[in-house]
Amino acid sequence: MATTTTAVELQPAADRNVTRTTAAAANSSSTTYLTGDHHDDVMQASLVADSEVPDGGYGWVVVCASAVLCFWFVGMNYCWGVFQAVLVQEGVSSASTLAFVGSLTTACISFMAMLNARIFRKLGPRRSGLLGICLFSLGQILASFTTDNVAGLLVTVGLIMGIGGSLLFMVSSVTPTQYFKAKRGIANGIVFAGGGLGGAVISFAANGLLQAVGIAWTFRTLGLITLATGLPAAYLIQARAPILPTSFVEWRLFRDYRFVLIFVGGGLATFPLFVPPFFLPLYAESLQMTSTAGAGLVAAFNFSSAIGRLLCGFSSDKIGPLNTVFSSLMLSALSALALWPVSNSLGPLTVFVIINGMANGGFFATMPTVVGNVFGSARVSVAMGMVVTGWGGGYLLGAPIAGYLLSASGGEKAGVDAFHPAIYYAGSMALCSAGLMLLARLGIDRRVMRKI
Repeated sequence: MATTTTAVELQPAADRNVTRTTAAAANSSSTTYLTGDHHDDVMQASLVADSEVPDGGYGWVVVCASAVLCFWFVGMNYCWGVFQAVLVQEGVSSASTLAFVGSLTTACISFMAMLNARIFRKLGPRRSGLLGICLFSLGQILASFTTDNVAGLLVTVGLIMGIGGSLLFMVSSVTPTQYFKAKRGIANGIVFAGGGLGGAVISFAANGLLQAVGIAWTFRTLGLITLATGLPAAYLIQARAPILPTSFVEWRLFRDYRFVLIFVGGGLATFPLFVPPFFLPLYAESLQMTSTAGAGLVAAFNFSSAIGRLLCGFSSDKIGPLNTVFSSLMLSALSALALWPVSNSLGPLTVFVIINGMANGGFFATMPTVVGNVFGSARVSVAMGMVVTGWGGGYLLGAPIAGYLLSASGGEKAGVDAFHPAIYYAGSMALCSAGLMLLARLGIDRRVMRKI
């Protein structure tokens, strides 16, 4: 029978004896959590915390509240392509430059990860969530006053929304894992499915608002709605176990080549993630489609992403998170390399959007489960901070690189062939990431059918 991979299997060899020694504490009824910076104490407290996970209860409230936060900070990020297309049409700047704005919003998740781990531990999930939603909403409202200035958009959308979104990511990724173990995958899937659903809804809403009231009032309207719905959701989130003080970075993890493969593989995976949603509206325009069709494709991508997050969350519990993340990255690579380049009409393009969107969403839904299983719920905030920091390069440069490749090929006005270098770049990066995840999985256990 398949068994679940534990933190013991992914630890460096030097740490395994410590884990076996302290594992007995995980079976006790003690609710005393050790504090201090000593690695052994943190490991023991993490095991105790995991042994008492309720797999439900108030955790479902936390899951739903986190999904609402994801609805906004993930959904808005994935809808930047809708705003970008309008800004390009209005002559604000080129697609490659404007892609930096949306990329910076997401890249803040990585750049702020280690600091946010400390803020999260200091303030707790509730106050961190309240601060994050206020900053994210403020960024949208301030952006409405600088829609004709790239520098202003970089500060408001890129930095202010980015810092707020990075806090919300930490809250949504870490807190639900404290309430679940056997159902951790599906819980994370539901949380991040909220982001896919948000992207689908916001795509249509933003497109309608852009046509009706213009880009400035679109930002203001969405900012106010974000604040009104996000504040109650953030207030409902609370920690189950104490967030223990730990070292800023646990360097010993880099001694294990399997952790390095997961770390680097995750970093490469972020390069292609935002290429489809950022450039689908421009790609549709090159096929002589309307802006509504472009927004519809982004909405379909995001809705498919929501479905993919749920399916991959369920799959993580059934076949293991590493098996799941490898499968989703392979599907993402193959759909980009084989389907997108030949999608010259709405039908094939829709098929690509559905498949790639589902695969894309799987990465986000699965990685928190991988990290939670490896590090345990009591120290998962620092672990997520380390892993997510490695995503910074892909978040910041992934979509802009695609934009520069598009510009070098003649730009969005040169037809669909001009998009091919950017498409092949995205697919190749996903393929490399899938290969590294496969090596990590085989390094843990070479038995193909085992749950890892």
